[in-house]
Amino acid sequence: MKPRNSTFSSDAVGKPGIPGRLGKLSQIGVALAVALAAAPMAQASSHREAPFISGQPKVDGTDLYMFRSYEPGREGFVTILANYQPFQDPQGGPNFAMFNPDALYEINIDNTGDGVEDLTFQFRFKNTSKATALTVGGKQVKIPLINSGPISGVNPASLNVRETFTVDLVRGGRRTGNRNNISITNAAGGSATFDKPVDNIGDKVFGSATGYATYAGQHIYNVNIPGCAVPGRVFVGQRKEPFFIAVGKSFDLFNLNPLGPETGGNNNDLEAKNVSTLAMEVPVSCLTNGTEPVIGAYTTASLRQGQLLDGSPATGLGKVTRTGGAWTQVSRLGMPLVNELIIGIDDKDKFNASKPKDDPVFSDYVTNPALPALIQSLFPSAPAPTNFPRTDLVTVFLKGIDGLNQPAAVKGGNGVLAEMLRLNTAVPATPTAPGAQNVLGVAGGDNSGFPNGRRPADDVVDVSLRVAMGALCVLTGTTDTLKVGCKPSDAPAGGAALTDGVRKTPANFGTTFPYLNTPIPGNFNPTAAAGTVFP
Repeated sequence: MKPRNSTFSSDAVGKPGIPGRLGKLSQIGVALAVALAAAPMAQASSHREAPFISGQPKVDGTDLYMFRSYEPGREGFVTILANYQPFQDPQGGPNFAMFNPDALYEINIDNTGDGVEDLTFQFRFKNTSKATALTVGGKQVKIPLINSGPISGVNPASLNVRETFTVDLVRGGRRTGNRNNISITNAAGGSATFDKPVDNIGDKVFGSATGYATYAGQHIYNVNIPGCAVPGRVFVGQRKEPFFIAVGKSFDLFNLNPLGPETGGNNNDLEAKNVSTLAMEVPVSCLTNGTEPVIGAYTTASLRQGQLLDGSPATGLGKVTRTGGAWTQVSRLGMPLVNELIIGIDDKDKFNASKPKDDPVFSDYVTNPALPALIQSLFPSAPAPTNFPRTDLVTVFLKGIDGLNQPAAVKGGNGVLAEMLRLNTAVPATPTAPGAQNVLGVAGGDNSGFPNGRRPADDVVDVSLRVAMGALCVLTGTTDTLKVGCKPSDAPAGGAALTDGVRKTPANFGTTFPYLNTPIPGNFNPTAAAGTVFP
């Protein structure tokens, strides 16, 4: 993002010239987490982050995760999780959280550093009613529920509405690339159509408290990916909301103690919610271009420009009967909470419709972020950094970290400064053995974590709070060792251990694909279970 009315270019932005970087990244600790620091408070998730998308929950992207798989035996793979449909209450019937069949959901991969997608995984959905009916007084009457009895297996007769999906891989531009032989197919049988499990209606429907996990597990597919010699895996379905943050207090003018305890200081307001996940596990060799190990990713959802609603009660009041025109992007997510806490409210819809290569138009929101100043006004003891433009944020947030996840093209001045989640696929995964993964990621000396990609347990909120208030300026020292254009005196609060008081660990998540936990069942009673903390 080139700042408006500014002369600094991608070549002029400082680089963290750290010798032997991969071996010494733990030395720069929290500085390397600045990749998300452009979201100056809690880099979190993107729930209801813009005016338009707040009324379109089915296409509202909430979180993107990307990391080297740490399931034993899957070390050569990258896992990508794109979450949609925020704030799902488990008691979501009778119309549970299906994906929009009139939408196009995409996971875009840039493996050259030019801010343009080179690979795009495109998901399309279809909902088919079986019109299950019961004989009532001699007449056949359609049932009002999504199921007519207990559910087990893939597409049982008792499931009244079948939701299926397809996945295509487009190489090149997502609208202009090669569309020959693009279907991802089931390695068992070759079908290009996959079943999505219905949401976790309740324990009685699935036979037991563990019945849904068994049922959903039957929808994890080994898949053949066009142009890829090794099969990958795909799962699409409801999961327990993985993100953790004190949402309410954060938006209530940060009504929390940012210097309080890191664990247990506040409630995770998303603890009793579910989310819908697009999950893929792809061989590393199928994501990179063969020479550049760094990949960037962002997920998008698009709708057709026009749609016709049937206004007749006889045929379906408000039902979309016709769609037309070009695909129009309505949701975009790479780094978490960028739109939610960086972009000005008048530009939020514009950001959701934009592409990474066009990010210069939003430059002022990164170079002169408003939220640190707001934090200072609320907490005078935590003065905001004074270095403007915030080259420390621009360097890492838009370029990637030199020696860790910065593409060679960007380092050489030929790439594009663009916002997306970046992962160096050459950095091996850290296993989930107790104490092995550090939830502060690179800031805690764990180079396979955030901001080098993002794992479910990575505490991006605490890390981002700290770097937003100038941790990188403190770490770079008075001689600006990291060449980020600031010094300790620019960030008086840069050494503070800021927190939102909510934290999880790898033990709170799964250790196998798709890693996110079984969703909370619909029979969950939040009143009776008050105080319950779910894993």
